[in-house]
Amino acid sequence: MDVLSDVLSAVRLTGAVFFDHHAYVPFVGGSPRSDAIAGKVMPGAGHVIQFHAVLSGSCWIALTEDPGSSAYLGAGDIVVFPMGDANIISSAAGMRAEPKLEIYQAPINRRLPFVFHHDGTGPEQTHFICGYFGCDAWPFNPLLEALPRLFRAQMSTAGHSWLADMLRVAADETELGGAGSETMLAKLAEVMFVEVLRKHVAALPKDSSGWLAGLRDRHIGQAMQLIHGQPACAWTLEALARDVGLSRSVFADRFAHYVGVSPMHYLARWRMQLAARRLEIPGVSVAQAGAEVGYDSEAAFSRAFKKYVGTSPGAWRTGRAVKQGGLHRTDTKLESDQTGSLDKDQGHASS
Repeated sequence: MDVLSDVLSAVRLTGAVFFDHHAYVPFVGGSPRSDAIAGKVMPGAGHVIQFHAVLSGSCWIALTEDPGSSAYLGAGDIVVFPMGDANIISSAAGMRAEPKLEIYQAPINRRLPFVFHHDGTGPEQTHFICGYFGCDAWPFNPLLEALPRLFRAQMSTAGHSWLADMLRVAADETELGGAGSETMLAKLAEVMFVEVLRKHVAALPKDSSGWLAGLRDRHIGQAMQLIHGQPACAWTLEALARDVGLSRSVFADRFAHYVGVSPMHYLARWRMQLAARRLEIPGVSVAQAGAEVGYDSEAAFSRAFKKYVGTSPGAWRTGRAVKQGGLHRTDTKLESDQTGSLDKDQGHASS
């Protein structure tokens, strides 16, 4: 069982490339928090993550509320903002700009991405794209909880060349009205996100803790493979410890060190994520959803769901139906994102 792939599937990762910028220095743009634009750029997503990918040239990136976070990006660098922080992208460190909220609207009469050519006064050009990843944040997304506010990775030479070529083809097709370019870019963005995550995990220090570091640990990684491979199994702490070759106490301590919760707590929360997905399917009863994740009775499942999710399965189903009908949830702290804009006259970029 590939745990990371299982999580990305269960939390419904989707991608979109929204802006394709070609900017000459100087340029600067501000990206708003995701909760200001989430419903416009990724309708229906529980949580929206922003990314910037530099295809050529260079720029600087920083969290709007933390100028000290400024980082240099070169060709092949990708930066991701998992928690939805507002950010600044610019040709030099320390520049500031306000976001232009009116540009964050999926077009009705044209295809994405929006392609901008910004003429500055300098000879250097930076080509970068900006887009979004949508996913569930609730009931349980262990990946979001494990990621920092900002992280970046560099594509391999082969990967960067492939990405740049594909983006150029997609952008050309967008300009020409080619069918399917948005879908191609969306899938490309998803592949890029997985590649960035893999780079991030590989670069973690050996003494790191957290869910992603746990995937690398031989024992904890194996335990999570068992949990994700058979979530409906009647797992016990003793059974998991035995199967990964550790004593009960050592396994419990090691799991909590990496993942932050006990193995049984993690199992229960993951079951709730899977069950919540099932509850959205017409015709699937509460009892069926519970049985599919290991609960013998509807009452036991309902108690567990209320404990870990904070509401009953029936209320969750109703709430999701309302959201899918057009309303947007705002009751979880993780549901936020960011992005930006470019102003041609002022040389401002945001994505």
